[in-house]
Amino acid sequence: MIALFLTGCAGKDVPGHSSPKAPPGEFHRVQGDGIENLYALGDHVYSGSAPEGDAGFATLRNLGVKTVLSVDGMVPDTALAAKHGLRYVHIPVGYDGIAASNAVMIVKAAQTLPGPIFVHCHHGLHRGPTAAAIACEGIAGWTPEQAEAWLHAAGTATNYPGLYRTVREFRPPTESALRHVPAQFTAHARTPDLVNTMVQVDDHFAMLKAFQETGFKSLPNHPDTSAVNESLLLYELFREAHRTRQGSERGEQFIAQVGKAETSAGDLHKRLQELGSDPALAPQAETAFRAMTENCATCHKSYRN
Repeated sequence: MIALFLTGCAGKDVPGHSSPKAPPGEFHRVQGDGIENLYALGDHVYSGSAPEGDAGFATLRNLGVKTVLSVDGMVPDTALAAKHGLRYVHIPVGYDGIAASNAVMIVKAAQTLPGPIFVHCHHGLHRGPTAAAIACEGIAGWTPEQAEAWLHAAGTATNYPGLYRTVREFRPPTESALRHVPAQFTAHARTPDLVNTMVQVDDHFAMLKAFQETGFKSLPNHPDTSAVNESLLLYELFREAHRTRQGSERGEQFIAQVGKAETSAGDLHKRLQELGSDPALAPQAETAFRAMTENCATCHKSYRN
């Protein structure tokens, strides 16, 4: 039995659907098998983790969901979704924020595809709630303040500043902008390949190198970031690459090397967090940075070309 608590984001009508009746900005947790962090955001939007097996998709079906919108990097289980009468749309996004082009696509999907819609990432904590907030800002009249309050309630970590910046700076797209978005949505987008991931890795590593040269202190030319946040984004890139097996055509040894990079980046992030509360731990942070650098160098020697 699914217990529903349906209040949520209201506002302007959603084409093809009944108008939500609850005040904008309200949301409540929903209990259902096979999905973690499941929330109802009005009558048209749900947010949560990736559905697990038949139980997860049955929960969505019983809620009346018609479209599942994944912003995760993993390939959606379209066959199992179809078994339960659900359509998948795949718009993968990163932890550093949702690009304007993807935000418009999310709003277009929420406006035009059969609903209610269920928005998910992997755990339903960070990227998924951000995309759900974009949908509610775009179709249901949520303000940036209401969207940000939702992220806090959903458990979105504040050390992903790009996600919070996304909902604060988002403005509903114009009708002209929406018309230019194709009405056809793919169920399996081409997720960023290894080359694109490594471009991002290089960018964040360069920033970390600059921080390392200052003893991991703030950079005058980059007041909007920190060593802790850069290390977190680097860790998430390696974690996503490892989880989605980017570069698997290179063999299991390469996947294992990506796993080592994930571990070393995670250790660096932990050491930098500790450094923030105890400056005496600078040597440990330096050691972690050098270990990560050596791990990258070892991988590059064998695989970069």
